[in-house]
Amino acid sequence: VIKKVTGSGRIKPAMEVNISANVSGKILNIYAKEGQRVKKGQLLVRLDSEQYAAALKRAESALLGALANEKKAQSDYNRNKLLFDQHLISPADLEASEAALMAARATREQNEASRDEARDQLNKTKLYASMDGVITKLNKEVGEMAIGATFQEDVIMVVSDLSVMESLIEVDENEVVNIQIGDSADVELDAFPDTLFRGYVTEIANSAITKGLGTQEEITNFEVTVTIDNAAARFRPGMSTTVDVYTQRVDDVVRVPIQAVTVREAGRLKKKVGVEERAPSSANRAKNKMVEVVFVEEDGMARAKPVKLGISDDDYYQVISGLNEGERVITGPFKILSKLLKDGDKVSEKKEKENAD
Repeated sequence: VIKKVTGSGRIKPAMEVNISANVSGKILNIYAKEGQRVKKGQLLVRLDSEQYAAALKRAESALLGALANEKKAQSDYNRNKLLFDQHLISPADLEASEAALMAARATREQNEASRDEARDQLNKTKLYASMDGVITKLNKEVGEMAIGATFQEDVIMVVSDLSVMESLIEVDENEVVNIQIGDSADVELDAFPDTLFRGYVTEIANSAITKGLGTQEEITNFEVTVTIDNAAARFRPGMSTTVDVYTQRVDDVVRVPIQAVTVREAGRLKKKVGVEERAPSSANRAKNKMVEVVFVEEDGMARAKPVKLGISDDDYYQVISGLNEGERVITGPFKILSKLLKDGDKVSEKKEKENAD
């Protein structure tokens, strides 16, 4: 019996990089199209650099002036130092020339920083690919403005590494606790309905995704990342997926079909069924306690046998105790098994009976 958790989601590249501008400007050139493969360091976008080139020129001119002022201040200080040593000027005059030198030096350093900043701004008008990949999204056209916002990224294009793909699925809070990093998974894409792709869990979110907050339909899910092995070249980001994550596997067990399991009040079961002996916990000894049972065929009659169940999959329950291998398990319509069939009722075989494996 293999227990699994099922979730739906969408395909995304394991690694993708947003290409956005750090400075504002009109887009003059875009050197790659959507779907095109690019190399790390390749020029992708060029912005209008006229104002930034002018700013750099102004900063360089200001720096030249600051260097000249610093040179003059240094010369004045050196001359005054000699005069002071010869007792020809007062200490105040020497201190004044020293202060002028320090001010000129600070101005020069400030202008150097302004020059470096202006040069950096100019360099940022050219945008390069930061990794090998494929252009998976192109949001801008030539002539549009790129906004170099600090807190709100203005994405021009997205470069994705399509060699490793992931499926992001949402899993209910009651089931996510059963999933562990490394659990195997089967991934089915709506675009490839006849093909199952193998994968494994690589990330489990710690923060919940809550929908319908404060309403009766409130749902709390957690995002689980499943990396797909040998991702097909035809995969596209955003494709819909259904993922089965296998959380537990138990081999060599007694199992019964899911439809064979029902519930009965412990007090209504006949003593010869042995509720007190078979009940897995003290709570089941209460007469009004509902216990899980499986009906088996004995000498043409139905016998209700309380069972302790383990994990389940789509078709079977694991039976931990209460049933022996080879016993003839009764299955049938849900209404009959869940409400009408009683311990001791006569039964007949109409079809091949499901046996406990």
